[in-house]
Amino acid sequence: MLYLGRFMGKGKGVQFNCFSPPVMLATLITESLLTIYTVWRYKMTVLGRLAVFTLIALAAFQLSEYHVCTGYGFSAEQWSRIGFVMITTLPPLGIHVLHVLAGKPRRRLVVASYATMAAFIVFFLTYRAAFIGHKCTGNYVIFQMGPWAGGAYGLYYYGWLLTALLLGWNWANELMRKASKVARRKLETVRGLMIGYLVFLIPTALANSVKPSTRAGIPSIMCGFAVLFALILVFYILPRSGERKHDSGDLTKAQS
Repeated sequence: MLYLGRFMGKGKGVQFNCFSPPVMLATLITESLLTIYTVWRYKMTVLGRLAVFTLIALAAFQLSEYHVCTGYGFSAEQWSRIGFVMITTLPPLGIHVLHVLAGKPRRRLVVASYATMAAFIVFFLTYRAAFIGHKCTGNYVIFQMGPWAGGAYGLYYYGWLLTALLLGWNWANELMRKASKVARRKLETVRGLMIGYLVFLIPTALANSVKPSTRAGIPSIMCGFAVLFALILVFYILPRSGERKHDSGDLTKAQS
C-alpha cells in the first residue's frame, strides 16, 4: 500500500491516519468555528477569501473522514471523493496566500498550481476507479488509490508544499533587506506561513529520520497538526495582514 507520507511507493493506496471519529469531530468543530470567526472578523479581501477557503477545505476533509467512519449520508466512496477534492485545493491556496502576503503581483506559479489542482479534482470526481478501497479502522481512515495515481498525487501535494517553502525562504530574505514598516509586516506574515507549513513537514522528516518504520503513520501526524496551521493562519497571519471589519480605527474614521 502506498501512503501519502511517501512521495512514491510500490503499494496500492493512500492512507490518512487521522485518529478516531471523536477527534475528527472535535477538529471539524474547531476549524468550523475558526471559519465563522474569520468571516465575522475580517473583510473578504483576497487574503480573507483565501483564508476562508482554506479553513473550509480543512474542515470538509474532517467531515468526510467522519462520515466514512460513521456511515452517515453518502457512501464511503462519495465521501472519499469529496474529502480528496477539498484537500487538493490546499497547496494552490497556500501558494496564492504566499504571493499575497509577499506582495508579488506576477503569479504564474499560482495559475500553474490551480491548473494542476483542477486536473486532480476532475480525476477524483469523474474517474470511477480513482479509489479502489475505503476502510475505517476505528483510529484512522484508509483511502486506497491505484499505484500510479497515489504516486502522482504525492508528487503534486508535496511538490507544491516544497515550492512554497522555497519561495517563502527567498522572499523572506528579500524582505529582510528592506527597512520599511510594510516590509517588516510582510516578513512577519511570510515567516508565519512558513511556520505553518513546517508544522506539517518537520514531523514527517523527523519521523522518517529517527524511525523509518513509522512512515506508515506519518499521515496521522500531518492530519493531527492541520488544526495548528489553521490557528496560525487565523491568529497570527490575519491580524497582521487582514482587513478587520470591527476595527476601532475604522469606526473612528467613519464617525469623522
